[in-house]
Amino acid sequence: MTTTSETNGAPELIITDHAHVRTLQLNRPHKKNALSQTLAWDIIRTIDDSAADDDVWVIAITGIDDCFCSGVDLTPVGNASDRGPMSEIQSQIDDLSWVGHFPLAIRQRCDKPVVAGLNGVAAGAGMALAMACDTRLAAESAWLFPGYSRIGGSPDGGLSWTLPQVVGYEKAMRFLLENKRVDADEALALGLIGEVVPDHQFQARFVEYCHSLTTISPIAARLTKRVVREATKIDIESQVRYELQTIGTAFASEDGKESRRAFLERRTPKIQGR
Repeated sequence: MTTTSETNGAPELIITDHAHVRTLQLNRPHKKNALSQTLAWDIIRTIDDSAADDDVWVIAITGIDDCFCSGVDLTPVGNASDRGPMSEIQSQIDDLSWVGHFPLAIRQRCDKPVVAGLNGVAAGAGMALAMACDTRLAAESAWLFPGYSRIGGSPDGGLSWTLPQVVGYEKAMRFLLENKRVDADEALALGLIGEVVPDHQFQARFVEYCHSLTTISPIAARLTKRVVREATKIDIESQVRYELQTIGTAFASEDGKESRRAFLERRTPKIQGR
């Protein structure tokens, strides 16, 4: 299913298929590809559909223009209810919200390799989306930024699980609490991404890499993902539910509300500890 944006009628998610690779391209350039409710649910629906499509062997996720995904669209338009038909998954477990389904759809429900192509910034929920993917390539001008503490929140989208998995506990804590922004080279050194590509070569290399994964047996690829997942298995649904509980508590605090007001007004928040 393809839906249209609220501004120019263009698809918010561009879906293309080529030689067993399905590419999902976030297409809200006017919002730096920030996630609206509609765009987020379309990503999840498309991943679920792709997982069940035998002709799709690899799933690629990237953004349009110079940004991967700048996080959640905090404006009223971006937070409006999904305008499309609700999927079966959404109607059954809607209390998780879309952000909780990123790691569930990508890591738990999909056995196929999912590759993130960071053509630019990946912040907040956009970083959570990237980290939920199995592998990540980044353009040299890309950077990653958690952003949660800036708006008075705690991590969601499975980031409390995926981040320590790749960088370790203390580095994950420092990264989140210090609201650390890292460029592509530092992200590579930390293990957040697997490859840095010069900007002018990024698109070609991203396509080349995704297609290289189709040269192996799709059965072997799926079984590899299953066995690696088992080795790192936790109850991810319980974890994302706990994330939503904690971020809800953080957002409900006075500091949380003030942090989001300050973010939208582009000023420093007045933190009072309550």
